[in-house]
Amino acid sequence: MTAEIEDTYAEAFRSLYVEFLITARDRQWLDHAVQAATGHASSSILCDCEAGVDRYIGPGGIESIQTPDGRPGAICQLHVPRFRKDRTEALERSLLARVSQNVLTCPTARCFSLDATPPSYRLGRKVAFFGDGFERIEERFGRKMWVLPTMGGEFCIDRRFAWRDGVMGGNLWFMATSEDASLLAAELAVKACQNIPGVITPFPGGVAASGSKAGSRYKFLFASTNHPFCPTLVNREGAETQLPAGITSVMEIIINGKDLKTVAAATQAAISAAAPVEGVLRITAGNYGGRLGKSWVWLLPENHPTPT
Repeated sequence: MTAEIEDTYAEAFRSLYVEFLITARDRQWLDHAVQAATGHASSSILCDCEAGVDRYIGPGGIESIQTPDGRPGAICQLHVPRFRKDRTEALERSLLARVSQNVLTCPTARCFSLDATPPSYRLGRKVAFFGDGFERIEERFGRKMWVLPTMGGEFCIDRRFAWRDGVMGGNLWFMATSEDASLLAAELAVKACQNIPGVITPFPGGVAASGSKAGSRYKFLFASTNHPFCPTLVNREGAETQLPAGITSVMEIIINGKDLKTVAAATQAAISAAAPVEGVLRITAGNYGGRLGKSWVWLLPENHPTPT
């Protein structure tokens, strides 16, 4: 049995994003750096940005692309919503804080730029001030980099990091007859997204168990639990439900990426991976009727114009 795919769309919206490459001596220390640099970045509701790993490259990576220093590497993305008035400054603050506090500090780690063309941030110069006057620009790995002396040895970072327009908020919901089934579907969907270059799934393990809606009965909250889709509220007085019969768990994944076409490709890969899971009755997505964003990702693109 294959899950029903609802003919609807995920209402994504425009972002500013920056990507950077972390390398380290081995996968253990690379993962430490990545996990720290992308931590507390699941949702821009209360995080400074949304962050995650795009893909691993170099030795042990899923691609044969080599890193500048020949070591294991991971490409990371940070996104902030474009509707923020301070979006350019906010993204730079997030990048500076996360690289300086979590990559610079990680043993054996280095930080490389994938694109230095304008518009860009002079991240390397700002991080280099930590060298307290002993920092230098040197030729390393075929490029000019800032080199900072540290107690562990030295830290190398590129000079400029480009920022670009991206897309946030692509999403899929997996409605299932059990928590095990909805979670397995979400896990398989995340794994499928990892095979699409240019996207991230920012929640823990790529999966969100606490899908939210805009607004709340509490004035100090601008987002709250999406109660019409909470299985435990079915038949609860005062809590209308929009769940099909038999659904006991709904897991969600969020997909951010470099453009709408890439997010749409990841969405289709995720649907194909999750649809055959036994117990998953419906795959759908969240939207607000176009009030949040204009970057619509259709679950059944054959019924709608191809995203551009």
